Amino acid sequence: MLLQLSAAELGPLVTARSGAVNSPLTERLVSEHSRIKDREAQASDIRAWNNSIPVVVRALLECGLGEVEVQVEVDLPHTSSAVDLVLCGQHPGTGEDSYLAVELKQVRHATVDPRCPIAFDLGFGGPRNSLHPVRQIQRYCEYMMRYLPHLRESEDRLMGVALLHNARDEDVAELFDLPETDHGFLYTLDDIDRFRRVLTSRFTAASGKRAAHALENARREPLRKVTDVARHRSVTGGGLVLLDEQYVAADRIIRYLQRAALPANFDAELFHDNRTVHDPVPETEGKRVFILRGGPGSGKSAVALELQRVLGLKGQEAVLASGSHAYTETLRDIMIGTARRGQVAGKTRTAKRLYRYFNSFTKTAPNSVGVLICDEAHRMRRNSTDRYTPKELRDDDRPQAIELIRAAKVPVFLLDDHQSIRPDEVGTADYLKELAEDNGCVVEVTELEGTFRAGGSRRYQQWVQRLLGLTVSDPVPWRPDGRMELLVADSPDHLEEFIRIRHHEGASARITAGFCWPWSKPVDGQLVDDVDIEGWRQPWNVKPTYSVSHAPKSDLWATDDRGIGQIGCVYTAQTFEYDWNGVIIGPDLLFRDGKFKVNRMASCDPAFGPKVDDDVVDRCIRNAYHVLLTRGVHGTVVHAVDQATQNELRRLIPGTISMQNSKGGPSKLTAEGSAVPPAYRRHGG
Repeated sequence: MLLQLSAAELGPLVTARSGAVNSPLTERLVSEHSRIKDREAQASDIRAWNNSIPVVVRALLECGLGEVEVQVEVDLPHTSSAVDLVLCGQHPGTGEDSYLAVELKQVRHATVDPRCPIAFDLGFGGPRNSLHPVRQIQRYCEYMMRYLPHLRESEDRLMGVALLHNARDEDVAELFDLPETDHGFLYTLDDIDRFRRVLTSRFTAASGKRAAHALENARREPLRKVTDVARHRSVTGGGLVLLDEQYVAADRIIRYLQRAALPANFDAELFHDNRTVHDPVPETEGKRVFILRGGPGSGKSAVALELQRVLGLKGQEAVLASGSHAYTETLRDIMIGTARRGQVAGKTRTAKRLYRYFNSFTKTAPNSVGVLICDEAHRMRRNSTDRYTPKELRDDDRPQAIELIRAAKVPVFLLDDHQSIRPDEVGTADYLKELAEDNGCVVEVTELEGTFRAGGSRRYQQWVQRLLGLTVSDPVPWRPDGRMELLVADSPDHLEEFIRIRHHEGASARITAGFCWPWSKPVDGQLVDDVDIEGWRQPWNVKPTYSVSHAPKSDLWATDDRGIGQIGCVYTAQTFEYDWNGVIIGPDLLFRDGKFKVNRMASCDPAFGPKVDDDVVDRCIRNAYHVLLTRGVHGTVVHAVDQATQNELRRLIPGTISMQNSKGGPSKLTAEGSAVPPAYRRHGG
C-alpha cells in the first residue's frame, strides 16, 4: 500500500497548487512509489493520481463521509497485483467493518474484443487488450475474499466497483453487456450520482480507522501452490483465482474452444458468464497455437492446471504434457492418491493419459488430442530421440514441437525464456512462434507479467536476473521491499539449521544446490553424502530409478515432507515452490570483476560433455540458478562455497544469518534483516 489517509485529510491534497503540474497528493505518491517499489512511477500512474483519485475523494466529502479511510494501491496477498483504492469504514446498517474496492479507469471510449468479451480496447492505441474492468475488480474481490478471512466474516463486508469517470455511457456501451455482481459494478461520468448512493449505502460518517487497521493487519491465508490446485482439480471453486492477463489468456483459449466446437456441445459457462457465442472459427483459418510466456511465479502452471480443471468439469478432456519428470510424476501421483479401494488401476491409467511427456507424441495421430497443454515448454527438446528410440527412427530430425503441434487440435505452450537448463532444450517463444507459423499455424503470444511467488515481489525477480547477468544491467544491492525476505548464511550449517527450523514450524522448506558434486546411487539402501563443503555433508535427493526407505523418490522430493533431509537439484526443484528456499551456490558460478562468471570445469552435470559449446553451458548454468533462486514464496537464504563470491553476496544482501555471542550463554544462530522470523531477531542487552 502506498498511502492511507481519511477523505478529509486527502481533500486539501487533491488540488494542484497554482503553477504546479501535479497535486500535493500525487507528489507524495510519486515519492512513496519510488521508495517502496524501487522504480519510478509510470506516466499513467501519475495521470490517475492527478485525475482519478480526486473524483472519489470529492464524492466522499460531498456525501459527508470525510472520516472514511482511503487506502491507495493496496497490494493483493502473495502477488504483484494491486487494487487502485480500498475505502474503509462502518456499515450504516450493522456498524460492522465495510469495504469498497475501486478500480479507476480514465478511458473516454472503449470497445470489447470481438474474440473475447472479457477483454477490451482502452482506446489508447496500445498493442494489447486489457481485462474488462468489471471482471478485473470481480477477480480482485474474489482473490481478496479467498486470502483474507476477515472479509469473509460477514456476507456484505466487501463490494467492488469499476469507475470510468471520464466516459459517457454511450461511448463505452459494450462494457455494460458483462453481468454485474456485488463484487463488480460499472459506473461512468453519467453515473456519478449513483456512485454517491453506493458510498452512502456502504458507509456512515463515523471513523474508518478501525476497519482500515483490521484489513491491513488481517491474517492472510497461505498461498495456494501448484500441487494444491492439482489436488482440488475436481472441486468447483477448488482452483486458483486467475488475475489480469492470466484470466484474459485463459478466457481467450476457452472461448476459442467454444467457437471451434470441441466438442460440438461444449460451452464455457463454468469459466465465465454465459453469453452469446460469436461466429465459429472459419474453416480456412490455420490451426491456432497459443503461447503464454512469463517469468518464475507468473502463474504459467496455474493457468495450465486451471484450464485442464475447467475443461474437465465440462466434459472436455485436456492432456497436460511436460518435459519435467518430477512435475509429471507428481501430478500423476496426486491423481492416483485420490483413488478409492479397487480404483487404483483405473486412476493410474487415467493419470498416465492426462499427464504425459513431450517425447510421448512421436506416433500420435494428427489432431487426435483435442487440447494439449504443454507446460514447462522451455524444456522442449530439438527432437524426441533418446537412448530408448528404436534405431530405425533415430535419423528422424523432426522437431519435437512439430510433433506436439501436429498431435493437437489446439496446442497451448507455457514457458519462460530463462528456464531452459540442458543443452538440447530449445523452447523459447520466438522459436515456437517461428516454427508454428512456418507450418501454417496462427499464433497468439500472451505475456504473463505478474508474479505470485516471492511475496509478489517484482523487485526480487528483477534483482535475481541482474545478479545472474540475464539482463544488460549490472548486479545491484538488494533493497528489502517488505514482500520477499533475502538472507545470506555464513555457512551451510547455518543455512541448514535455519531451513530446518522453518520446516518444523510448519512451513514448507527445502535446500537446493548447483550441480557441483557427484550424484551417487544408494549404497546398501542408504544415500551417499555426496555434497561435501568443508566437512558439512549431505546427500542429494534420491537418484531417478532408485528408491530408499527413508527418503522420497526423486520426483516427489519437492512435495514430500521427507525431502527436507536431502539436497535438491534443479531437475527436482523446477516448477515447484516452497515457503522457505535455501540455495547453495557452488563453484560453477563465481563472482569476479563485478559480475558472475560461469566455471564449467566445476560442474558435475553429465549433460555438459566436451562437445557442448561454452556459451551453451554458460546459458544453462545461469538459467539453473535462476530456477533455484526463484522457488521461495516467503524467503530465500543463500550461501556461496567460493569465499570471494560469498563476500560479494554479503556486500549485496543486507540480511545475514550467523552465530552471535550472547552474554552469559552459548553462541546462538541469529539473523539480521527487515522481516526475519521473530525467533531469529537479535535482541540487545
